[in-house]
Amino acid sequence: MTLDLASLLVMTALVVNVSGVLFILETFLRRDEGAGRIWAVGFLAGMLTTLAYMIWSRSPDAWWSVAVGNAAFVAGTGCMWLGCRRFNGRSMTWSSVLVAGAVVAAGLAVAVEGSSGGDWAGALWMFVPLLVFAGAGAVECLRGTLGESRTAWVLGAVLGFQSLYYIARTTAFVTAGPESALFESVFGTVNTSFLTVALTIVAVVVTSVLRASRAPIRGYLRRSAEAVADIGDQAEFDARLAALVRRASGRSEFVAVTAVRVEDLEQISTAFGSDVAAALGDAARAGVRRHAPTNALVAEDGATGLLVALAVSSEQEARRQAAAIHRGLFDDLGRVGGGVIPVVGVGVAMSGNGNGPDDLMRAARESANQAARSVETTVLMGDAE
Repeated sequence: MTLDLASLLVMTALVVNVSGVLFILETFLRRDEGAGRIWAVGFLAGMLTTLAYMIWSRSPDAWWSVAVGNAAFVAGTGCMWLGCRRFNGRSMTWSSVLVAGAVVAAGLAVAVEGSSGGDWAGALWMFVPLLVFAGAGAVECLRGTLGESRTAWVLGAVLGFQSLYYIARTTAFVTAGPESALFESVFGTVNTSFLTVALTIVAVVVTSVLRASRAPIRGYLRRSAEAVADIGDQAEFDARLAALVRRASGRSEFVAVTAVRVEDLEQISTAFGSDVAAALGDAARAGVRRHAPTNALVAEDGATGLLVALAVSSEQEARRQAAAIHRGLFDDLGRVGGGVIPVVGVGVAMSGNGNGPDDLMRAARESANQAARSVETTVLMGDAE
């Protein structure tokens, strides 16, 4: 069976749009964090890409649809990379600027050529960012928090394959040209569409699984008023931590960031009911605030974690404060859960050597994840460098 271009694009659009809609709907159902929202934007960009290319297939003179499609394609892959960086707690400033610049450049490259550019107008301005962002996303999946998850390795393989494909496609485009038999038979629109369908299906499944590990369904972990007293949100914590680090640096003092990760709440909800999981979640939030020093900054970190920041005089003091939080939290959870106690990991990162707030939070999160998987370590010190 031979599919014409219009039918093939319709098939691709159907798969991409159904997958994107499901992921975006799930975003609204979950208490999501930054990574899931960024991935949702990526799937939304993929939906816009298919719509633009369908318009182009019906109206070849509509060069503007190629500009929109190319820019949206770059945005989609760029958001996959940005979501991976956010999942790992890395800085988003320069990477976001880079993706935004590439999106604008991909669209302008087509607009400059206009109606005389043809079907492949501005192709290299799309191909190169795609291979770079996909490759960067693959690398991100193999380090940090993502690198510790085998599920993330699958996403890394998907992005890595996409990067290799566009390296080969770009090479064939430059050396043989888009009209050559090699390019048409191996890297043409037909093969690329089939590849897009396969990678989209795998990507939506993997990102949904990764997000589920951090963002449980709304409801079973709903917070009570007592549990969230004096606990800020992520944005407020980021701003106050940056100010605290800046003041401490000026006085040659230290800031410790402690990450507390409460694992297995979703599994506990399934096995023992949402009431038990909700009670444990509330106890964890209230317990961290209760056992943290009075002057400490405390904020939520995703659906099952919290962050604590305070000025300390030494690494020993930071470890002692974190150990006190762990001991108190373990006792609180034991009284609430009726014998059902989730896994708790506590990680600490110390300022120094010019590391910033993002480095501290990333190192503390990674240490907390490692401590949660360790049967011997209760509090793990991380390296923020």
